[in-house]
Parts: sequence; C-alpha cells; structure tokens
Amino acid sequence: MVRPLDPTSQQLADRLSVSAAVLTVQSTSQLSPELYEVTLHGDASIGGVPGNDVMVLVHDAQGRPTRRRYSVRHRDDDANTITLWIVTNHEGPGASWATSCQVGDDVDIVGPRGKITLDPMADWHLFVGDTTGLASFYRMAESIEVPGKAIFIVEVDTMEDARTAPFDEGLGVTGIFVERQGRQYHDPTGLLTGLSAFDFPDHVGQAYVFAEFSVVKTVTAALRDRGLTDEQIRTKSFYRTGRANAGNGEPEKD
Repeated sequence: MVRPLDPTSQQLADRLSVSAAVLTVQSTSQLSPELYEVTLHGDASIGGVPGNDVMVLVHDAQGRPTRRRYSVRHRDDDANTITLWIVTNHEGPGASWATSCQVGDDVDIVGPRGKITLDPMADWHLFVGDTTGLASFYRMAESIEVPGKAIFIVEVDTMEDARTAPFDEGLGVTGIFVERQGRQYHDPTGLLTGLSAFDFPDHVGQAYVFAEFSVVKTVTAALRDRGLTDEQIRTKSFYRTGRANAGNGEPEKD
C-alpha cells in the first residue's frame, strides 16, 4: 500500500500550480560508473513533456528532508511510469537516494517542473552539457520531427559514461563525447573544445546548454560569439561547484 503524501509536498505543488504524488520505485539499475536509472510507478502525467523535470523528496545525511530536481528521461503512459537518470559522481542526498533506493520504496514527487522545452520551429538542435543533461537531451531529441538534426556535445568523466540512445533513422544525429581527463566540473575547456570542432548546420538552430553553473555562462558566451542570438540559446544550471544545491533542488544563483 502506498504511504500518504507528505503535506509539505502538496503545499509546494499547490504553490507552484503543479501536481504532487507518491510514486513507487519499480526498478533501479546502474547504467555506467556515474549514472543510475530509477523507474517510478504511480502517475506518469507528473513527468510532463520533453525537457521537464520533477522534484524528488530525499533526506540529507542528518535525516532532514530536502528536495532534488531530476530531468525525466522517459514517460510511459501505458505502464504509468516515469524514468529518471541520476548522476552519482558526488556526495549528496540525491545521489545517496539513487544508489540505495529499493524496489517497492515510496517517494514524494512534485512536478512537472521546468520551462525549457524543444523549439519545434528549429531546423537543428544543439545539446551541450555534461552527464547531468543526458536524460533531458535524449528525451527532447526523441521528440524532434523527421527530417531534423540533433547534435550532442557532452562531457563525461570517462567514456564508460558516454551513454547513447536509439533514434528514428530519419533523424540526423551527431554525437561528440569529450572525456573530462581530470578537469574540474566548473572548467568549460572540454565543452569549448568540442564546440569548436563542429560547424553549425545551415538554416535556423536552437541550442540547449545544461551543465554546471559557471560552465553554462561560458558556453553561452561562446555560442553568442558563434552567431546564435539569445533567443536561440536556452540554458539550465543543474549544480554549482563548491556549493550544495538549495532545498528546492536548484543551485544558488547569487
């Protein structure tokens, strides 16, 4: 039997004008050294549309409740499930939950969250970031209408974390994985190198930059230098080096 929803989750959902539900862990698996997949059953609609994320109620090392936000990799309405990809290359309450949760565990989910979705008018789509962005990148790319183009420039800790995904054979896909080689997570060098190695296609493009706080800023500036306008660049900071995310699951912006 699913446990009752924490009152704070419903209050948060009401304030944000979204939904709150208790979902049950259906399966977990380790996809790569730093990437875990968790599938939750109970309310697929909470996964929203490609690009959306959800807030997960977890607990810190002292047992205090806090929330972390994770992009939805897959939403299956028939099975009534959502699937999350969670990066665990750090110590934190979200990573701890992802690596320790068990089938049958209940968890409070608030969502859908996020304002960045796929631009259907773009001729090509450029996804730039690190492993934290893969779930959202792939889900958005799967919704691109054929013929279209999806370009991925992704930095990974090791090439074992370079997870790929199947796409419609009519979709033009280019993938560039850059190995971190010991660089700090706020070092944009790897992504800038990958970006410089790629010539933008003709026609109108849209870029999506999902990564560490300062990396997002630097890569955004580089994209402007390459001729993209602010309207052609959509960004999301997933974390910030040296600072734990706030209780709402987002990095501090100050």
